[in-house]
Parts: sequence; C-alpha cells; structure tokens
Amino acid sequence: MAILERSDNGPVARLTLNHPEKLNALSDAMLAALQDQFDRLAGDSAIRVVIIDGAGKAFCAGHDLKEMTAGRQAEDGGRAYFADLFTRCARVMTAIRALPQPVIAQPHGIATAAGCQLVASCDLAVAANGTRFGVNGVNIGLFCSTPMVALSRNIPRKQAFEMLTTGDFIDTDRAAALGLINRAVPHEDLAAETDALARQIASKLGTAVRIGKRAFYDQIEMGLDQAYAHTGAVMVENMMVEDTAEGISAFLEKRTPDWHQD
Repeated sequence: MAILERSDNGPVARLTLNHPEKLNALSDAMLAALQDQFDRLAGDSAIRVVIIDGAGKAFCAGHDLKEMTAGRQAEDGGRAYFADLFTRCARVMTAIRALPQPVIAQPHGIATAAGCQLVASCDLAVAANGTRFGVNGVNIGLFCSTPMVALSRNIPRKQAFEMLTTGDFIDTDRAAALGLINRAVPHEDLAAETDALARQIASKLGTAVRIGKRAFYDQIEMGLDQAYAHTGAVMVENMMVEDTAEGISAFLEKRTPDWHQD
C-alpha cells in the first residue's frame, strides 16, 4: 500500500495521504512521496487541478514526532537532520505554489502544525464541518516557526500570532472567517463539493489559469505600482493567446468557445 496514492479523473488529480495509523504525518517518506508527485505534476499538461486529501480520521497531524525524536540521537544532537527535514518540508510547501495547476486542500478531522501548514500552502481549501486547525507545537515546547510562514500569509497577523502562542485549535467557522479555508461542508458531501470546484476550474482555459496563478503570487509580493506594471504585462501576454481571442469572440457571439489549447 502506497503512503501517498494518486488517482486521476480526467483533468483532476487527487493525492491521498495514506498513512492513517500515523494520522498521515509528514514523515520523511511522506515528504519524499509528495515531492515526487509535485515534480511529476509540474510537467503534466493533462492535469489542470490537483486535490490533496487524507485517508482515515484525520487530514494530517504534522511532522512525525517519533522520527524527529530518533533524529536527535545523532552525534550533533540532530542538528543536521532537523536542518535537512525543515528544508525538505519547505521545498514541498513551495512546490505547491510553483505548480502550474491550482491545488485544493480537502481537510477533515484535524490539520495540525505542518498539516495546517499544508492547508495554508494550497491555493484553495474545502473542509469538512468539524475539522479543527491548529499550530500546536508551542504546547510541547516547539514553536511552529515554519508553519507560521504559510499561516501568516493566509490569515491576519494578530489571529495567526494568537494561534501560534496559545496552541489553541480553531474550528471551520473561524477558519473560513479568517480565510484559512474557502468554506466548510458536511463530511458526506466533502469529496463531491471539492470535485465540483476542481471541475469548474478545470473547465476554464488552462493557459489562462496557469498564467493567472503565476501572476497572482508574483504580484502579491510587489508594491502597488510594480504590481500593476507586472500584471499589465501579464494581461498583454494573455491577450496574445489565440484561444483568448476565441473566448472573447464566443462571448460576444453568445456561444461556447472552441478552445484548442490545454
């Protein structure tokens, strides 16, 4: 049984964290499997949207604490292992942003520490009602500094800092209000709702979505004038796409566009 399962349904790829006995912890093996799939998806033009979910009763409980404890047994107290671990984890998280396809997290149960980081790193998130989110490392003496990077780029800073310093969970209502997730739905509808969102996005012109995702993250780090200059150039690039001209013509002629690109 693979620790990470991939199933493709037309233009949508679903990655399932598949180690429920460990609450789908981001172990060394899980991180490696995610990185491998992201590397593959980056060049897969047939896939337009990616969904990440988890098997069992939880989405992801963060890093594997037993592996981390074993890593401390090295002569240097684990310093080299931990530096490598957090570098590999950061590479996985940033790979999501770098993917040309939008990535939707589908959390349920709990998403804690690096598991909450995974949700925050995805472009979109649809959660099951009752899911709890937390960056709880402070409760065991380990401040969630790397999860903080993604979390603080998703929700207001005072709320992020409260979560980080108290170790408290937030529920789906709070997560939606803060912007950590797009919405919450009944657990029995979770997969269908996420699939519907994925298929809606996949129905758009793939070239435009890829251009737009890249521009979205580029401009958000810029000052206002630079952002407008950059996105103006992106709009020009997009307008030069033949299928964009077809999309505009179809809209004006009140018909379905006949797109030829992926």
